[in-house]
Amino acid sequence: MPRLILLNGPPACGKSTLARMYVEDHPLTLDLDIDVVRNLIGRWRDHAPEAGLLARSIALAGARAHLASGHDVVVPQLLAQPAFIDQAAALASELKCRFYEIALLDSKENSVRRFIERAAASRQSSFRETAKSLGQQGRLADLDEMYDRLMALLVARPATSLIRVRDGAVRQAYHDLLGVLA
Repeated sequence: MPRLILLNGPPACGKSTLARMYVEDHPLTLDLDIDVVRNLIGRWRDHAPEAGLLARSIALAGARAHLASGHDVVVPQLLAQPAFIDQAAALASELKCRFYEIALLDSKENSVRRFIERAAASRQSSFRETAKSLGQQGRLADLDEMYDRLMALLVARPATSLIRVRDGAVRQAYHDLLGVLA
């Protein structure tokens, strides 16, 4: 039975890294990164809210096709509102797939620090661009706010599986992810 695995969590907590590890260990699994999909939409920065919704709709359509083919889908994405999570859960239910809602967590301070460090060292332009934009606009506090919104969402979703992440402990986090999926 295919699985739809949602990896939620603050920026720079390892969602994409764990998704890639899972895909490498599970042939034909789709790593469906919504940020990558959004970057394929023309001039998305000029229409960010609409582009974000479009990217999520496209991601759900892609997940539908891939799950229907009998293969797993991993979606690494910060989600601080329940709408997409509920849509993903409904899709999995409709297709009679297993749905896993998982959040990777560390302290707010560690999450913000890790995001800033990763943005400075990252080759991934979206990471650098987001950090630069937040810094230039004096909005680094937005990272705190994103973290707080995520925590509020998780309180309202007690069935979410939580995985504690620590710097340098990627293998342990991946082991914990596999434990949740067992």
